[in-house]
Parts: sequence; C-alpha cells; structure tokens
Amino acid sequence: MYNGNTVGVVVPAYNERGFVGEVIDTLPEFVDRAYVVDDQSTDGTWQEIQEHAEAANRAAAEPEGEPRLADGGVGFTRKVVPIRHETNRGVGGAIKTGYRRAYADGMDVTAVMAGDGQMDPDSLPRLLDPIVDGDADYAKSTRLLDAEYREEMPPFRLFGNRLLSVLTKIASGYWQTTDPQNGYTAISREALADLDIDSLYDDYGFANELLVRLNCHGMTVADVAVPAVYGDEESTIRYRSFVPKLSWLLLTNFLHRQRAQFAESGARATPLCYALGLSGILAAVAAGLIGDADLLAALVVGSYLSLGFAIHRDRQGDEGLEMRVTDDE
Repeated sequence: MYNGNTVGVVVPAYNERGFVGEVIDTLPEFVDRAYVVDDQSTDGTWQEIQEHAEAANRAAAEPEGEPRLADGGVGFTRKVVPIRHETNRGVGGAIKTGYRRAYADGMDVTAVMAGDGQMDPDSLPRLLDPIVDGDADYAKSTRLLDAEYREEMPPFRLFGNRLLSVLTKIASGYWQTTDPQNGYTAISREALADLDIDSLYDDYGFANELLVRLNCHGMTVADVAVPAVYGDEESTIRYRSFVPKLSWLLLTNFLHRQRAQFAESGARATPLCYALGLSGILAAVAAGLIGDADLLAALVVGSYLSLGFAIHRDRQGDEGLEMRVTDDE
C-alpha cells in the first residue's frame, strides 16, 4: 500500500527470459500485487515467471502462512499472480489482461512495468504521487524532458520518439505530453472504470490510443521525467509493419477525437478548421499539379491559417488537462 492506496503492477512479458525474473524480484515493498502476463512466449519466460513468483509469494507470507501486510494495508494471499495467454495478443492485450485483474481485485492505482527490466522500480513513487495526490488520472514516464535522460537513449530511438511524440500530440490533444511509447505508467481506478479498456488496440499502439481516450473523457495526464535502464534486451518491434500500422491508428484516433468534440456544444470550431485546413492542403496539391500558381498560393495560405487556428483552439480546449513532473519539482 502506498499513502493509503492499494497498488497493483502489471508486467507484460514476451520472450523476456533472463529479464522478467529480476523485474519480479525488485518490485517495491509497497506493491500489493503484481500481475505478470506471459503473452505466449516461445522461450523460457513462463517458467522463469512461475519460479520467481513462487519465491516472491513465499517471501511475502508470514511463517504461519498468513499474508504479510504491506505498509499496514490489505493482505493478499499472493504477492505475484502469474498469468499466461493461450495465444499471443500483443503488449496491449497483455496490459488489458492485467488491468482487468487489478480492477477486479480493487486496486486503487495500477502501474505498468515492462518485463525487460528497462524501468527503474525506484521511480515508481514518482508516477504514483500525481494520482494518489488527486492531481492526475493517469501518469506516464518520459525520457525527453531531462537532457541527461535523453542522452542515455540510443540516437535512433530518440529520433523515433520525437517523431511519434509530435504525431501523438496531434492525435491525442495532449500537446505537452512527450515520449508516448514509454510504457512505464500508472492509472487510477476511476479512470479504468470510465474507459472502455477492452476496445483499445492490442499491440504497441495501445499507449497512444489510451491517451486519445483519456482526452475524450477529459482526464488529466501527468508527464513524469524518469530515466530508462538500457541493457542487453532486444526490442520485438518490427518497424516495417509498426510504422504504417501506428500511423493509421493515430489518424483514426485523431478523427475519433474530433468527432467526439464535434458532438459537444461549443467545441465545433476546432474540428471544422482542421477539416478546412486538410481539405485546403489536398486542393493545393491539385492546384500544383495543374500549374495554377496563384490558386496554389491562396490555398497554402488558407490551409496554414485554418490549421493554425485549429491547433490554437485545440490547445486552449485541453488546457488544464496536463501537468509535468521533473527533477526540479
């Protein structure tokens, strides 16, 4: 228990033999229950999860076999719950499985820590604080706010994260939120109750789509500066298929958010200006193809003004739904 709140941790794992055991072993003492989800790994991940879960559960029990209370909180018969999917569902599918179990167990806050050991367990309180203090509904870590943390990232990952940050800002409406692919997160029980978690994307775009849904529900997101831990782990992302899939996902979610805003009274100017701006860009391309320079110039200027106004209104409409937590705070 952490500051009077029960804490669950979801650990999605796919082919993380040699890493996931250490993640289990280094979970903070205040974590009430961890849900370690093996997404049908093809190596020894499941066996490693079972062995370390059994050891953690033994250590969490008193000699008489009664559950140990963390920080005076509610006792649980198992500190770590191993779960295995019958088929591979993707990282988003694994997180959704853990979310459902944590919600059913009554967890006040549920965090996500990857099974590859890249997420420092000592940083977990930084993610929990905005939620237990009532300042945010969802907290996510970022490596882009602190120059020292950015320098620790491989150049290719840094470039990709910056690009995806821009695209996700546009799609989600959280214009100050960065590093959207960082899966070290925490979410309140109330947010899980309001969101349709089951309908979210099952693969690596899960975190991006979740941000869009949070915005549609008017929930506050905290962007928390947290360092990453890089070791010998290998990414399972296949960028040739990942980039087009995520691009399409972000586009459809952007349209979903605009449609939701259009349905709200007083929020129609933003989607209309986005539509005019995008239509103007398409018309400008056509004007360029037919060689009409005057029409091209007029359409470019008009599109620029429409999109600029749309972004301005978008940022104004979501003002107050974001906060940042850095080392200076």
